[in-house]
Amino acid sequence: MAPKVSTAATRAALLEAAREEFAAYGVAGARVDRIAERAGVNKERIYGHFGSKEKLFDAVITEALDDLTAQIALPGADPVDYVAKLTDYYRTHPDLVRLLMWEALNYRGQELLPGQETRVERCGRKTASLAAGRGEEPSSETARTLFTLTGLALFPSMMPQLGRIILGDAADDHEAMRDQIAAFVATALK
Repeated sequence: MAPKVSTAATRAALLEAAREEFAAYGVAGARVDRIAERAGVNKERIYGHFGSKEKLFDAVITEALDDLTAQIALPGADPVDYVAKLTDYYRTHPDLVRLLMWEALNYRGQELLPGQETRVERCGRKTASLAAGRGEEPSSETARTLFTLTGLALFPSMMPQLGRIILGDAADDHEAMRDQIAAFVATALK
């Protein structure tokens, strides 16, 4: 008799397989059959654990953002270092970049994303950290700065084809790109 696989192990296998599938195909193009096959389980397990393909996608996004938050410290007093680390993180986690782009396409026009409250709180902590590091009170301006920093860090991984068009072979020099972004931020925040 084969050993029983734990519920936690099944859930983890499903999330890992789904992350690959959703990053490659988005919500609409992802197939539950392929996710189940990659995870080595019956597809009914997906519905048992998550309820639907869309809820599985939401769980994948949540887990990916939790990992990002755990690995990248709050901006605090050094937003230049923050944006450099964030740029590196996005470069080494292209699946997260693709997941965020698929999410934007899938949920366009909707006012609220699933789990948005948690994400708003997380970004509120980042905004407060950035404001405190700059000796300011959190404000809409600080939040826009955080949004801009995030966009700068994300853009090279989001649009590599544009980087190749503009930079040619230099587009492959990720350290130079990160350093350019960091220098830009340092100048902009003076």
